[in-house]
Amino acid sequence: MKINNHILDLSIVVPIYNEVDSIPCLLETISTILKQKNYAYEIICVDDGSQDGSTKLLTELAQERTDLKAVILRRNYGQTAAMAAGFKYATGKVIVTLDGDLQNDPADIPLLLSKLDEGYDLVSGWRKNRQDDAVTRLLPSKIANSIIGRVTGVNLHDYGCSLKAYRSELIADMNLYGELHRFLPALAFIEGARITEIPVNHHARRYGKSKYGLGRTFRVVMDLLTVFFMKKFLTRPMHVFGMLGLVSGGIGLLLGIYLTILKFGFGETIGDRPLLILVVVLLLAGLQLFSFGLLAELLMRTYHESQKRPIYRVREVVGKSSSEEFLQNSN
Repeated sequence: MKINNHILDLSIVVPIYNEVDSIPCLLETISTILKQKNYAYEIICVDDGSQDGSTKLLTELAQERTDLKAVILRRNYGQTAAMAAGFKYATGKVIVTLDGDLQNDPADIPLLLSKLDEGYDLVSGWRKNRQDDAVTRLLPSKIANSIIGRVTGVNLHDYGCSLKAYRSELIADMNLYGELHRFLPALAFIEGARITEIPVNHHARRYGKSKYGLGRTFRVVMDLLTVFFMKKFLTRPMHVFGMLGLVSGGIGLLLGIYLTILKFGFGETIGDRPLLILVVVLLLAGLQLFSFGLLAELLMRTYHESQKRPIYRVREVVGKSSSEEFLQNSN
């Protein structure tokens, strides 16, 4: 991974939120390691509305250092938005993300890049010996990783580890919103990426307090449902809404026939039966779900066509076309 036409080898994206004490040590450690490996690199620190002096410090350091780019957000948008901003301003062929709290070890970056060179598109870190509280952090994390792996089909030990390496073309195919940063491997899998993970170091927090807690559980569950739907039905939403609509409408129709037979075949009264209300609800729900499916299909078509976004991803093309061969022979 050497310099090629002045394109940087590596962009390091670091979301920052109230980490003023960690920033100087983090920048020096990253630059020392990457200079030893002779990488052409840049460090992009995205200040996500810090209130402890991180903004001022990053602004000053960015004016002094040639390897640092400070992206200052107007307010606190969250880690997903901060990472998306960092990705936008990254110019390297490979993008590496890590936290700004010194818990991720920059010394692991060359290991990620070496693994990436084996043909992978995304290499995720695995904090095998994680230095966090067992009850509030480790146990919920293990449960969440297991559930996410089963739902998405991407089995990683540590979805929450920010230390990851991506090929830049992979990032270009993904749009981040909400709080989907923790599901980047699953989103990459949807795009057809080759994914693996390697054990990385993890250090206890030196300064400040963790920004994460049990309160994020609800958001993780909601985002997981979003990723599951995207994985299964991104280009065919009618398959889920239409099927649910047919099932609901079919059951309602069968129950309606049953009530009709009771009414006209046996002369029984059906007006005071709760089953009649259920039939009406099921038929209306079936119609609505089927309509949602049609609307979702139109939205998906508009989304793909307006952005000229293909429904497939080509990894490589092997062989010469007849037109290419003709041009070479003519020269």
